[in-house]
Order: sequence, then structure tokens, then C-alpha cells
Amino acid sequence: MRKVSVIGAGNVGATAVYHIARLNLADVVVVDVVEGLPQAKALDYAHSSPMRGFGVNVSGTNDYSEIADSEVVVMTAGIARKPGMDRMDLLKTNVNIAKSAAQAIKKYAPNSIVVAVTNPLDVIAMALLRETGFPWQRVVGMAGVLDSTRFRFFIAEELNVWPGDVEAMVLGGHGDSMVPLTRYASVGGIPISELMDAETIERLVVRTRKGGGEIVNYLKTGSAYYAPGASAARMVEAVLRGETTLIPASAHLEGQYGYKGIFLGVPLRLGRKGIEEVVEVELTPDERVALDKSAEAVREGVETLESIYTPG
Repeated sequence: MRKVSVIGAGNVGATAVYHIARLNLADVVVVDVVEGLPQAKALDYAHSSPMRGFGVNVSGTNDYSEIADSEVVVMTAGIARKPGMDRMDLLKTNVNIAKSAAQAIKKYAPNSIVVAVTNPLDVIAMALLRETGFPWQRVVGMAGVLDSTRFRFFIAEELNVWPGDVEAMVLGGHGDSMVPLTRYASVGGIPISELMDAETIERLVVRTRKGGGEIVNYLKTGSAYYAPGASAARMVEAVLRGETTLIPASAHLEGQYGYKGIFLGVPLRLGRKGIEEVVEVELTPDERVALDKSAEAVREGVETLESIYTPG
């Protein structure tokens, strides 16, 4: 049986496990440092299998060796910022967690595709790439998939249409500088510019950029996990089914779009080998300016990583 491992049994990781299992894609191993947590969640999911119709094995462990031979590893482990903790402290902690996970991935699942979910995503993806030593095509960040699905939902909600009829794409870093490409957004093939005015479109763009923050404001002490978990599972599905799906996701660019040495959300073909192609679409001058701004924000994060990073 095929195998996927999810590192981190928190809300995002646990939700991703559920969706991967529900799709009957592969046996799933969930790993966490907290004793009993991954075991409990895995067993709880297993109890739902007769009702949800999945027959794959879901197991929990505190032992990284059990990710051996995974085809895909999803990295969700990390901590949220705590009172009194500054951004640098958070970054150091999550980078160290990512480095430990990457060393285990390199040892036990050396042929896997790695999907980075932990925030700050671009920095964590960079740490995973460096520490595993994998080709850049085998480490991909889950930013654009989530941001685009939020944009699609907001459009569907505004127009009162089925969300599955909406197509949209969001590029750039995962944050306030993300770049929704409104001219590529459509409903049933009709551009949204034909269905709503420019002011409404801009309002939805702003809401998309702040979509995660909107949820945080409601939760107060947590962040989104249903949509992120489902988005991670969608990427796993693309790899395992070999669909070569065209999606926006974060890739380590090697000159595409004029950027090099950073992770940035771009359209790409994701399939059995990981990133099979970065698709370069022509951008308008305004879109280029916005993407440059987003890339600069990402580069600042990479510079922060350089100041704290010590190879493992």
C-alpha cells in the first residue's frame, strides 16, 4: 500500500490526515512529539472508517522512523506565537522544528515529495529544502492553493453560485502581499469583471489577503485549519494520482519570473515527481509591480533565516 506521512498532529495536520484517508489515497502515518496525541487522533479516525468508507490504515507515532518509504511527507509541525514571544523567537523555534523533521525525512523517506505547510511558509520551505538536500522540484509550499480557494469562495458567496464553478489564482507570498490575479478569475468560464464591478472585486481581493487574519480575529487564540488541511490533502492527491494538476503553489524559483533563490507562489504543474513545471504567465505592469512587492517581502524573510540558520 502507498504511504503518506504528516508531521504534526495539531489541527492542520489532523485535518489533512482526515482528508487524505477519506480519499483512500494511501496509508497515513501522523507523527508528533506529544506522546499519545497522534495515536489518539489516528485511532479516532479509524473508528470513523465504516461510516466514511475508507479502508486505508491510519496510525500515530512519536517515532520518525515510521515515516520510512513515504511517497509524500506533509510538514505541519510548529508552534503559534505565545505572549511575550517576538517574531524572531517564533522563527527560531519553527525553523529548528523544521530542521529536525527534514533530517528525519532525508534519512527515512529520501525519495519523498515534501509539502510545506508550517508558517512562516516561505522560510520553513527554504529550511526543509536546505536540510534535506532534495532537488527543488521535490519541496513545495502550500500557499497559493489555500489563498486561491479562499478567493474562489468569496467570489461564489458574493454571486450566490456554487463554489466549484469558480476558478481563481493567487500568486506571491502567503501574506498581506499576495497577488490575486483577478483577470484570470471566472465563473463558469465568464470573467468576474463581467459579473461584478471593480469596487466589489477589489473588496474581495482585500478580503482574500486578510482571509487567515479574519479567522484568527474570531478565534482569538488559534488560526485556520479546515481549509489549510484540505488544501494540503489536495496537493497530496495531485502527487499520488499523478494528475499533473495546474495549481498555484510555492516553489523555489531558479530564474522563473525573474526571481532566484526564494520560494514564491506561482502557477505550476504538480504531479508524481513533484513540481514538473513552473508555468510562466504574462503579467500586466500592475501585476508585475505587485508580485515584485510580494517577492521582496519573501526575500526579507529569507534574510532573517540567513541570520539564524546553522546547517544541521
